[in-house]
Amino acid sequence: MSGEEAEDRKEVVTVFISKNPLLSRGFKALLADTRFAVSDTGLEESSPPRPRLYKQPDLIIVDASDSSEELIEIIKRLKVQQPEARVVVVANHYNVGFVRSGIDAGVDGFCLATSDREVLIMSLELVMRGESILPMSLVRSMLSEMTLDAKPDQDSPIAEPLLSDAGMHKLSPREVEILGRLMRGEPNKVIAKRLDVTEATIKVHVKAILRKIGAANRTQAALWATEHLAMKSSKP
Repeated sequence: MSGEEAEDRKEVVTVFISKNPLLSRGFKALLADTRFAVSDTGLEESSPPRPRLYKQPDLIIVDASDSSEELIEIIKRLKVQQPEARVVVVANHYNVGFVRSGIDAGVDGFCLATSDREVLIMSLELVMRGESILPMSLVRSMLSEMTLDAKPDQDSPIAEPLLSDAGMHKLSPREVEILGRLMRGEPNKVIAKRLDVTEATIKVHVKAILRKIGAANRTQAALWATEHLAMKSSKP
């Protein structure tokens, strides 16, 4: 087993911060049979509440149902206590102001509670690989806000690929296969070996995939794949 494969199988000590005990138990059950081992935690009755961590975590997941300044303060305290831990917040929806404050506080990923289990787990895996996660709908909102604030003569080169309609483009069978491997987090070197082609060939395919689906990087491509490839395979 390679070092990379061993790292992918390593248990991730995970804590879930929430004021809702029922939600905490549900999230623990959701991550059962994965490498994300959720341990017990809680919030002290103080103002603002202080998190109680019973283990040194690798990953901290925060229930952001209440997207408030108090929650931002809790996240800041968590980052002071555990600077090496990755932090992900989960909510049904986000406003741009909270996301900006969260990023400043040290949040590494923003996940939607309405996502499928597979999408959520993939998002957590990507965060543990050092990636930053933002739902595409939120990226579009932020880019739209940037466009409204920009002057008429200002260009926004990042907006065009992100806002393009992925349904307007067609992926070749080989690109679909490679995209599926990106979804599983495989690096170019591993994909090239499995498909018996050069790593340079895979890089060319990845660039074409990003362009066709309107993704800015591999992380966005993987998240797109978890939604669109799964939907495609579920159709009769």
